[in-house]
Amino acid sequence: MLDTKFDELMDFPNSFPFKVVGDASETLADSVVAVVQQHVPGDYIPSTKVSSKGTYNSITIRVTVQSKEQVETLYTELAAIEGVKRVL
Repeated sequence: MLDTKFDELMDFPNSFPFKVVGDASETLADSVVAVVQQHVPGDYIPSTKVSSKGTYNSITIRVTVQSKEQVETLYTELAAIEGVKRVL
């Protein structure tokens, strides 16, 4: 588990944006939503941006998180998606 200070910096529940940067793929946004759905079921419409050269996609999804542990879990599992380079 990550050792963050989200619990000191945020009040919960909180609407939290996750930005996932990965290799350009038509399925990246679906994979991000699938991971989020496992932990925080809901209707999500992520925004997608393509890099200037078309090499990478940036997916931003806003999630209402309930705890520090939930934020850390989502960071870890989103980073584990194939092709993901960074989770911000």
